[in-house]
Amino acid sequence: MTKITKFPSALISGDCTTSSLVLDGGSIIDQCIVTAGERGTFFLEQHLLYVVLGGSVKLTCGRQTWTVRKNEMILLRRAQSVSYEKQGSEETGLFESQLFAINDELLKDFLTSQQVQIPQMTEELGTQVSPMSDRLVAYCWSLSPYFNDPSQVNPGLLRLKVMELLYNVMDCSKNIFRQMLQLRQPVKTDIHRVVEENYTSPISLDELAYLSGRSLSSFKREFQDIYGEPPARWIREKRLSKAHEMLQSSSLSVADIAYSLGFENPTHFSRIFKQQYGTAPSAIMGRG
Repeated sequence: MTKITKFPSALISGDCTTSSLVLDGGSIIDQCIVTAGERGTFFLEQHLLYVVLGGSVKLTCGRQTWTVRKNEMILLRRAQSVSYEKQGSEETGLFESQLFAINDELLKDFLTSQQVQIPQMTEELGTQVSPMSDRLVAYCWSLSPYFNDPSQVNPGLLRLKVMELLYNVMDCSKNIFRQMLQLRQPVKTDIHRVVEENYTSPISLDELAYLSGRSLSSFKREFQDIYGEPPARWIREKRLSKAHEMLQSSSLSVADIAYSLGFENPTHFSRIFKQQYGTAPSAIMGRG
């Protein structure tokens, strides 16, 4: 099992071998070209516009799955774990994509400069795969030379290119742009669904509150009313209970089980597991 990679911080820190353009230490444009099926999982620290220029990718988030094909794109909200499986095109065998990490401040600056009036969102827009216009496709290919030597790209020029992306999305893809507007004003979502779908991700309470469309204080208060205990304790116990079950029935290693349930450090996982159950995780493997 592959450890969950945080996007975009893993790319910015150089933990991943990739070709990336970084703006202000946060916003990032990542280029991916692979020749065979590749699988993995990202935890999104920022909103992600995923563009496919060749081949296809299967994305899974919670109970939802999408397939994004050549000249299509999808907008994914931050604070979610997304599994991916890439396939090359029949013609070249290559999978080609660009990933645009869009932080809140950049989106805010664009909306302010355009004086876009954000309507009150009363219903959550579902995540959908959208076709790209010829203009958007041409824009993406125009970025290719920038990846040859990212260190030589002027930050001011790169910022203009990111703004150009947002202009193109606003003009050419109303569906994606409406989803971007919603990112600035999350709709309230059922707390049960949010926590059940995301408790195995390396997610903070702030991020869970964001996904539910609530302030942190409101999220904690409503969670306490529903579950009768604080969210941090509930998540910890839920993860440990699931780990106990997996250790008895799964052939995965202790480290893989820890990573799959949102624990970033297997040593820490083993310590709190022993505190909870009185024995080390490795001692109960295969007992089921």
